Amino acid sequence: MKPTNRKLVGHPKDDPGFRKDEAALIALGYRLLGTVADAEDAVQETYARWYALDPDQRREISVPLAWKRTTLARICFDRLKSSQRKREVYVGEWLPEPVQGSQFWGFASNPPMDTAFGTSVGAESISMALMIVLDKMTPPERVCFILHDVFQYTFEEIAEIIGRTPQACRQLAFSARKRLSNRARSQSTREDHARLNDAFRAAWQTGNVAALIALLDRDAEAITDGGGKTAAAIEPLVGSHAVAEFFVGIFARQPDLQVEPATVNGEPGMIGMAGDQIIAVITTSVRKGVIHNIWAMRNPDKLRSWVKRP
Repeated sequence: MKPTNRKLVGHPKDDPGFRKDEAALIALGYRLLGTVADAEDAVQETYARWYALDPDQRREISVPLAWKRTTLARICFDRLKSSQRKREVYVGEWLPEPVQGSQFWGFASNPPMDTAFGTSVGAESISMALMIVLDKMTPPERVCFILHDVFQYTFEEIAEIIGRTPQACRQLAFSARKRLSNRARSQSTREDHARLNDAFRAAWQTGNVAALIALLDRDAEAITDGGGKTAAAIEPLVGSHAVAEFFVGIFARQPDLQVEPATVNGEPGMIGMAGDQIIAVITTSVRKGVIHNIWAMRNPDKLRSWVKRP
């Protein structure tokens, strides 16, 4: 049943199931849009449409969360199609917003096994490496992949959301998986990943360029996102020497910087602090026992969820 333009009735926070549903919806919205703020805005619009329904109309919906997820997916799809202009005027490199921990962003426990990735998709569905690739997909590819491979929607259901045939949606999901097949997938255990990050932190904080270079892939790449609001490299840094020298130089400009371990997007990461303020969130990917990618978020607009640490 489609929502109608009626006067808003009630308020989401009065709904006893709101908190649980809100978490599930924001988890979906974040995967589709890439920032918590955009996800929260889309969820708010979803609830506005839900409460615009008559109470009788709401009672006719047997699975309210499914209705809200489908409505949210339509809202996110429309926003993805119009987000390109925002990216074109963004200053410097654009990265997805990093998120704390992993439990809140829970994934489907039994992803479909007919996909190329099986259960690994669910476990990695908020990793920064995957979020980066999602941003390179077309809106239809991203929606088809997330809804089918992560949230277990059928292609018939997805077709109704994006206005394509089920066959077209199947092909879009296949195209999305091809993009993912070349991504820098983690090739280490969580423990090894954390140990590499710890070694990187130690070498970085002592200014040991040689040790940093030894921890980095020869073709390592570092991307920093400042959004034009704080100091950050405008273009990606490529090569172990360039990346090592850049990070060592950061301490010359920010001598009070402290780097601590943290769980970022469900994986080992780091936070940079000046006093009691988090000024950077850093994620890495590992390939063949060394760090291959570093993504550093410096844009304060994308660090708001880190103000209150878990």
